[in-house]
Amino acid sequence: MKTVATILFFVLTHLTFAQTVFTVDGFTKDYYGKVEINDTSEVFSKGWIAIYDKKTDKQIIKVVSDELALSLHDGKAIANIKSLPYGEQSLIMYDDFNFDNKKDFAICDGQNSCYHGPSFKIYLATDKGFSFNEAFTRLAQEYCGMFQVDYSEKKISTMTKSGCCWHEFSEFVVENNKPKAIKIITDEQDLPFNIFTEQTWNGKTMVKKTTKTIDIDQEEIQVILSFIVPENGKKIILYNINDRILNYALVRRDSTVEFSYPIETVYQNPDFKFDNSSTNRSVTFLNKSATYKIYDRPTELGMEITIDGKTYNLVGDNKTRTGGLDNLLKVQLDNVVNQ
Repeated sequence: MKTVATILFFVLTHLTFAQTVFTVDGFTKDYYGKVEINDTSEVFSKGWIAIYDKKTDKQIIKVVSDELALSLHDGKAIANIKSLPYGEQSLIMYDDFNFDNKKDFAICDGQNSCYHGPSFKIYLATDKGFSFNEAFTRLAQEYCGMFQVDYSEKKISTMTKSGCCWHEFSEFVVENNKPKAIKIITDEQDLPFNIFTEQTWNGKTMVKKTTKTIDIDQEEIQVILSFIVPENGKKIILYNINDRILNYALVRRDSTVEFSYPIETVYQNPDFKFDNSSTNRSVTFLNKSATYKIYDRPTELGMEITIDGKTYNLVGDNKTRTGGLDNLLKVQLDNVVNQ
């Protein structure tokens, strides 16, 4: 009985984990594909993908992978499903990637793109068959999944990200049969800032423009003191993050940030000096050759800036005030020292 049980267990195990070959057809009259999955019980499995010429049954492309993820539709493997950026992406894609009116192949080689997503090797159609192309392959390896193709604009677009708070979107055109970046947009959230950077090709070089805005209406942010300077319409904001670090921001009329401090993400104790006398409270900090002093007196508030021995006084509008420097008496911040 033990022998029979052992044989049955071996057979069932062998059937469960047997290598399975799926044929992929119907995407073109000239070629078909095969996909071998070593272990169909696993989400990711070793295997290979091959493309064959229908007339000769000759194998023309083969890609071996340590991690293939095959989705079946009514028990069949389907080509050319591309739900970007995180949806289903077929192991075989057959389309024109370089806008030469000849269809090319994208063959999945594993999960090498962002966040363990699918990655592809690109084979471009030539007069002598299909040729592996490194430049196009990089677009399907170094971003999030397969790239998107816009045939009306003749552009390729990619997306990648890092964590919740950094995204990059890129546009490419094809020059000399290679993808060339013409626009790169990054959107980064760095509490409490949103930093939007756009690089655009102007015909000679990439021109970079960065816009920085601030959102102080977040749970982690407490405004210590803010006010508007009527002379230039700019807003001065002192705030702390998570009751730990004091920060300063100068915000333009259009809500973009002109300057923020500390500049380094890691504070250097002390960044700020606090004079807590009741009649002349002030916060002082240094940046390069300039000294900044934000004052909050019984009858006035504002900021003094001293550069090369000259002091400039930016008087604030008391009617626009939020908070006061007495708030610094209520919390002990890591980068503030009392004078």
